[in-house]
Amino acid sequence: MLDKLQALEEKYEELTKQMSDPGVLSDPNTYRKLAKAHADLAEIVGKYREYRQVASDLEQAYLLREEPQDEEFEALLEEEIETLEAAKENLEKELQILLLPKDPNDEKNVIMEIRGGTGGEEAALFAADLFRMYSRYAEEHRWKVEVLSSSPTELGGFKEVIFMIEGQGAYSRLKFESGVHRVQRIPTTEAGGRIHTSTATVAVLPEAEEVEVHIDPNDLKIDVYRSSGPGGQSVNTTDSAVRITHLPTGLVVSCQDEKSQHKNKEKALRILRARLFEKMQEEALAEQAAVRRSQVGTGERSERIRTYNFPQGRVTDHRIGLTLYKLNLILDGDLDEIIEALITADQVEKLKETAEVHHG
Repeated sequence: MLDKLQALEEKYEELTKQMSDPGVLSDPNTYRKLAKAHADLAEIVGKYREYRQVASDLEQAYLLREEPQDEEFEALLEEEIETLEAAKENLEKELQILLLPKDPNDEKNVIMEIRGGTGGEEAALFAADLFRMYSRYAEEHRWKVEVLSSSPTELGGFKEVIFMIEGQGAYSRLKFESGVHRVQRIPTTEAGGRIHTSTATVAVLPEAEEVEVHIDPNDLKIDVYRSSGPGGQSVNTTDSAVRITHLPTGLVVSCQDEKSQHKNKEKALRILRARLFEKMQEEALAEQAAVRRSQVGTGERSERIRTYNFPQGRVTDHRIGLTLYKLNLILDGDLDEIIEALITADQVEKLKETAEVHHG
């Protein structure tokens, strides 16, 4: 591990030098690339330097302990050694986590798709609750939310809602939300007061840049039609809704939220690009299936990941066995505690894996 850190520090110093080179300064593109690489290394190099300082202080303290000292000083020294040993151990753990391979999608924006599952209108209302929860979470992080496509129901639920969240590291924090979310509550529509169970499916896709997914216009079949609102009545009189079929894969995306056909088409293409990107990644991941399995939960769409129980005010994440009794706060976007726990569990899995690789 230390050799690797040493090499990273050398690379960091090399980048620092390059960035002050007048030739680089006058070329914004190269400078931007170097600055990003430099920023990516800053945290781990800082930690490594802190670690080296602590290690050297500890060496000094051990040497002092060898020499005869008065009792008072000896007691202080023991205390100092204890503190330094603990600090060194913590820094080692942090460095191991920082050395884990990064998910290349972590910094991306995300496109989230929420669909009401079993439970009819109640599932659609739950889909709307989840949409609100993620929107509030995004607001807390000062991220931007934009609805790309939605099919609302008469009671204010969603059969389906697709939206984009733009912000630094959005994917790194939301990627574990993919899967089946389950709700247990007494529906407002239910007179008898029985508890119903319904579900909604969430998919989280990293936004794909055009450079990552090239779509050949000849592969697309584009239909335009009149958009319809809840209950099927026609919302506007022009053909502004757009349905795009990607012929090679059979993927279909429709958008009708905007008044203009052009905007609907642009949004539909963004969704299509993200879905194709995910498909490409899934195919690549199928080849390294073992890697996928080690993630917290498999990220399978069909996997039940979380239950929201209204009568007991609790939320349980089944992948890590975490139960929190603050349902209202969580539905209000207070998701950090769950997300941090999922990220930590994922890191622990990955550390186990790297340890097995080294010892195996």
